[in-house]
Parts: sequence; structure tokens; C-alpha cells
Amino acid sequence: MSHLLIAAKYLWSAGRLLRDHDITLQDGKVTDVTPRGGDAPDINAHLASVPFSDLQVNGGGGVMVNSDPSVAGLQAVAAAHRRLGTGDILPTVITDRPEVMEAAARAVAECAGDTGILGLHIEGPHLSPARRGTHEAAYLRPLDGRTVALVEGLRARDIAVMITLAPERADPGLLGALVACGAVVSAGHSSATADQARAAFGAGVGCVTHLFNAMDQMTSRAPGLLGAAINAPVACGIICDGIHVSWDMLRLALAARPAGGRTFVVSDAMGTVGGPDSFELYGRTISVVDGRLVNAEGALAGAHIDMRQSLCNLCCKLGLPLQEALPMLSDVPRAVMGLGPRRIERGTAQDDLVCLDADWRMIDMARPD
Repeated sequence: MSHLLIAAKYLWSAGRLLRDHDITLQDGKVTDVTPRGGDAPDINAHLASVPFSDLQVNGGGGVMVNSDPSVAGLQAVAAAHRRLGTGDILPTVITDRPEVMEAAARAVAECAGDTGILGLHIEGPHLSPARRGTHEAAYLRPLDGRTVALVEGLRARDIAVMITLAPERADPGLLGALVACGAVVSAGHSSATADQARAAFGAGVGCVTHLFNAMDQMTSRAPGLLGAAINAPVACGIICDGIHVSWDMLRLALAARPAGGRTFVVSDAMGTVGGPDSFELYGRTISVVDGRLVNAEGALAGAHIDMRQSLCNLCCKLGLPLQEALPMLSDVPRAVMGLGPRRIERGTAQDDLVCLDADWRMIDMARPD
């Protein structure tokens, strides 16, 4: 029988940050969580935490959801992120042929819930051409009945769905159908004005995708979707790599947002996270160059970051205390999808425990030395 004692300076579980606790594991399961005792630990952890939850994952481990929208493909992506501390993901299928989105939906229907896959994030193709980013222009189209039927079918099976669209490109009736079936509708890749954004929020759009990116930037007389989102009590995802949004702008946005835990971190990770340093998208090569994922023209094409590094950035670059940073990677994204917080308790599997050292590196619990 294998025994493991972890001494955690900080313990994050069930929305609470505790100091100086022991976690005892026997045969890969937690048997006790207690205030720090006198026994010598096998592992000294700066932080022991529930796994992170990421609602925007385009790929990982060398696999892109769009390129391999199969059960095996999604499981490979989930496994790559789990090795990096993320236990729950929304695999994200971006703008493509309808058949690709439908294949991803079928795969999610087969494996949601038992592999760390929460459901499906559909990002596009119902986006603003002016704010499409790296999404293929040839596949863009306004929101249509085919997508609504797909989402309704997943929701009828109680599978979580987030769908990113430009609200100004969505027929109100079709948009209402998405909201009515319980999908999390998120505004993104949008040229919406502030008035259009507020109208969308009033119609049930409850989230905003990667705040700042792929939307008009604020000016003194034209706040746009960005300004409306920062001021509104809606959920907002944000990429914390210092590349997609500068640290100064991240500080401003976090300081300005309404209280109540509605801002969460997404990785927007591509196949390079936990994988090789390049991949193919729409028949073109995307590569990591100086930490940035860029296409042949040098334009940003997704992110090369995981949630562990995002947590490090929140604490080290922005100076957020752990009790403010940790919910943005765990409890808040889960709440956006209608889920309660994870907890570390008797019976928790070792794989559902993330341990980091004082330098924010993952601790290999299989080899505690």
C-alpha cells in the first residue's frame, strides 16, 4: 500500500484558501485533510489546489480540435492539459465547415463528463468579418438554424455548451433559442457598439470571450463591446499571457469590473501547449516565435500558455493575492457553466490534486523527491 503525506503552505479547496495543512493519501486517494502536524512530509508544496478549469481550449499535446474532432482527439487534448494541472476543459471548435462542428459535437456527446471534458465551446463561424482574427473568412456566416439545432441537440442531452458569436450578426429569434435551451452565449469576435452589446446582454448573452481581443477598442466616445462588458455584470474570459493583453490593461480591467467574481481566465491554448512548437490550421503553419503563436504574416493565432502559467502571471506580474487569483481559474469558470466548486476531501483522487512549488512549478507526486 502506498502512502503519501503532503504539507501544503496554502490549500485551495471548495472556494476557500487555508494555511498550513496536511493532505494524506493512501493508494492514490485522499484519506485525510488536517491542519499541519508534526510528521515529516513526503512533499512540501507551496500550493495544493483543486485542478484548474479552462473554458477555451483549441488544442493541446500536438492535437487541434478542428483537425481531429473525434473522441480520441478530444481525449488527447484533455490529457495534455491534465498533465499541466487543468482537470476540466471545454474543447473549442473554431470557425470551419459545418461538418467539422458537427463532428466535434458528436465526439463530445460520446465522452463528456468522464474525461475532464465539460462540454463543447463553439467559437464561430457566426463572427464579424472585421473582427475574425485568425478565423477563416470563407467559413463565416450569420447565426443560422443549423447551428441552433446542433446546440439544442447537445443541451437536450444535458451537455454543456458555450457558443461565441458576434451579437450584431445574430437574428434575435435564433439568439433567443440559444439562450432558451440553456447554452452559455458569449459575445466575441464582434464589432458591436456599446448599445448593441447592452441589448445583447439584456437578451441573455451572459458572457464575453477573451476580453480586449477580437473586438473594437474603447475610445472616449465609443466604448464598444469592450467598455460595455467591463461595466456589465456578465462573465468575461481573459487571456493572461501578457501578449494578448498588456499587464497594465489587465490591471485596469480587473479593477474596473463589477464585484462578484465574474472574471475568469482562459488559455485559448493551441496544439503547441504540451506539444510541438508548430501545427497546421486551415492548411497554413502556425508556430511559436518568442513565446507568441503567429501565422506566416506574423499575426497572433491563439495562445501558447497553460493555466498554471496563467496563475503564476496573475500573482507575479499583476500582484494578485492567491485568494483573488485562484477563483479565476477554478470556481468562476465552473460557475459560468452552472457547476459548483471542486473540493479536496476524503476520497479525492490523487490525479485531482495539483501541487506547485514556490516557483510555481508542478510537483510530480509520483516522484516526490
